Amino acid sequence: MNRKVTVVGGAGNVGATVARGVADKQLADVVVIDIADQKAAGVALDMLEACPVWGSDARVLGTGDYAESANSDIVVITSGMPRKPGMSRDDLLNVNFKIMEQVTAQVVKHSPNCIIIVVSNPLDAMAQAVYKLAKFPRERVIGMAGVLDSARMRAFIAKELNVSVDNVHAFVLGGHGDTMVPLPRYSTVAGIPITDLMDKETIARIVDRTANGGAEITKLVGTSAWYAPGASVVDMVETILLDKKKIVPCSVFLQGEYGVRDLFVGVPCKLGARGVEKIIEIKLTPDEDAAFKKSAAAVKELVGVIKV
Repeated sequence: MNRKVTVVGGAGNVGATVARGVADKQLADVVVIDIADQKAAGVALDMLEACPVWGSDARVLGTGDYAESANSDIVVITSGMPRKPGMSRDDLLNVNFKIMEQVTAQVVKHSPNCIIIVVSNPLDAMAQAVYKLAKFPRERVIGMAGVLDSARMRAFIAKELNVSVDNVHAFVLGGHGDTMVPLPRYSTVAGIPITDLMDKETIARIVDRTANGGAEITKLVGTSAWYAPGASVVDMVETILLDKKKIVPCSVFLQGEYGVRDLFVGVPCKLGARGVEKIIEIKLTPDEDAAFKKSAAAVKELVGVIKV
């Protein structure tokens, strides 16, 4: 194959899910990079051996050597330290920022023309760090958040109404955290706004569950989710590599859109072969706009800690 996707931190749960999804769909050859290079080699070999079952001719390689990632079309960054007992939020931010410095330098060195998808948390702040470090055009550094958050909301709506998820569209904007902004007015079932199909209490419950979707899984499993985040990244990779021009919510570097400047925040974007090809501005009510600005302020506070 001519296309190549590198997954940094690919031996972890999210990274491995991304790598497997890209390989299974035969979207590109895959390089799994991890500081745990032996594990990366084993995980990649296992995926490679699964490819004949799925009918995929993708080549999968696991390594700790970034030279193997040279000339990647897309690099997905999932690396990062989970928060440990006694570690403050600022401690976590600074630790993960140092990881982004190391990873980004290697990515830029070996794949200067790639599109970077950032998955590491805290998502919006880490995406901004990578953008500033890489010095790429803003179209080529994208944070994965809204696809995941919207997928969670879609799942909850479909379950509540007992309808196919294929009928459900949902939009979640803002930062990837508990200040995210699910938009019921723009969330539909077969084109019908959910505000016409559910009462306010049910919608409020779904909105709250969406905003706390990650925390709910962490409480149940003891660690962060990986299947839904991984699938969300694969969807973005497919949209970019196949130039699908699909509109999805992503964290991008805003330059005045929605009244926000110089900050990564989740908004609807058209993705294609060039990365973010257009930022879609939708009309928000005063309450929605206030919630969006509050979410952006929360991101700005995180960004301030690492001074990017």
